[in-house]
Amino acid sequence: MTSFEPQINAASTATLGTEPIIVAKDVEKWYGNGFHVLKGVSLTVNKGEVVVLMGPSGSGKSTFIRTFNGLEPYQGGSIEIDGIAIAHDNKGIELVRREVGMVFQQFNLFPHLSVLKNITLGPIHLRGMSPSDAEELGMSLLDRVGISHQASKYPGQLSGGQQQRVAIARALAMRPKVMLFDEPTSALDPEMVREVLDVMRKLAESGMTMVCVTHEVGFAREVADRVIFLAEGHLLTDTTPDEFFNHPKDERVKKFLSQILH
Repeated sequence: MTSFEPQINAASTATLGTEPIIVAKDVEKWYGNGFHVLKGVSLTVNKGEVVVLMGPSGSGKSTFIRTFNGLEPYQGGSIEIDGIAIAHDNKGIELVRREVGMVFQQFNLFPHLSVLKNITLGPIHLRGMSPSDAEELGMSLLDRVGISHQASKYPGQLSGGQQQRVAIARALAMRPKVMLFDEPTSALDPEMVREVLDVMRKLAESGMTMVCVTHEVGFAREVADRVIFLAEGHLLTDTTPDEFFNHPKDERVKKFLSQILH
């Protein structure tokens, strides 16, 4: 095994279906300053899986999942989402973005629109849904994330945890096949983290395919089907949460865990 050949635990995918929805092969990404951020990264995610990406700062985690919806172009390899190829020049990206929802560190809500209007904007203008149907959908999603009583308020009137739950509802309003989460709790006060993670847990239980960049160890242990570890642009391990947290083999994983668990 070379130093950057990922350690794969076959048991990590044995209990789930094998119908892939994300297929990334040998993805290469450079930034304009010549920084090589992704170095031949490959990952297949099957429908219904919850995959957590972990790794030290600067390892390429956020960049990698942002290639899945074209927020970051890539220069080598290939990416398919539910059979739709994302070309290096982002051809096909509009089709893919209809199938992929994303929740960021920052909430990115429109401050001048009510909570409900933030959610209905996409379905009306991108899905062609009628305003009445979009409002019905929006209210049902706000109820799902536990804040339907806040529908008429503006984002600035909500706590950070509530705003992030609105952001999740907004992404779900497009009825995506895949949800991407990029450090969704990192900007929250500790007491607000749990309410967002609870929504994510329920979403995972519903069967949604999810790829999450997070350092929330409890969430990864409880909810993830697989934990992926990246370091210096390489995918080093792809295994079960039990194997990753309790029986790590790679020295870089051990070092990382010693930093976040103590």
